[in-house]
Amino acid sequence: MKIICVGRNYSAHAKELGNEIPEEPVIFMKPKSALLQSHTPFYYPEFTNELHYECELVLRVSKNGKYIQERQAANYYNAITTGIDFTARDIQNELKKKGLPWEKAKSFDNSAVVGKFIDIVPGYMEKTINFSFYKNKELVQKANSSEMIHHFDYILSHISNYFSINIGDLIFTGTPSGVGECVSGDELEAYIEEEMLLSLEVK
Repeated sequence: MKIICVGRNYSAHAKELGNEIPEEPVIFMKPKSALLQSHTPFYYPEFTNELHYECELVLRVSKNGKYIQERQAANYYNAITTGIDFTARDIQNELKKKGLPWEKAKSFDNSAVVGKFIDIVPGYMEKTINFSFYKNKELVQKANSSEMIHHFDYILSHISNYFSINIGDLIFTGTPSGVGECVSGDELEAYIEEEMLLSLEVK
């Protein structure tokens, strides 16, 4: 299982971080060890002083494939949820200044959190999907999948040109604007429509 992530997939988020809006998906990966296991506490990492949350829609891959055409891509995922891409922003900024890779800021242990999956039934993905994220009961991120620069099927097709996808892989599809810092004691919750799929306390 691998975790494939898309960066800068909402225009407002790219702008809030001072990044250019990309012409094609910005892809990075997290290792299997980045996935926070269910019922496992999340502890604030000791190596950062600026931990940011980034809430995203996450797809679960259900078939193996490579070089998948966009029109066939929907056959390769079968569930969706919300997830958090935790980012050590201070470390990321320092690495970017030096032109260095920033896996240490994005791919550390337990940096990928996923909620309860919703099985995709026929017609579900034909509608746009509202999702939201709360910190200490305060709404901090809210978006609709229609706001994505690159949409689900294009993302999966694009990824498959470079990496084989396998059953159980997770695709984080990008975060909207509103990312921000979290600290120990914060309670984080993520929703699709009115259903809470993810609840987490930062220890």
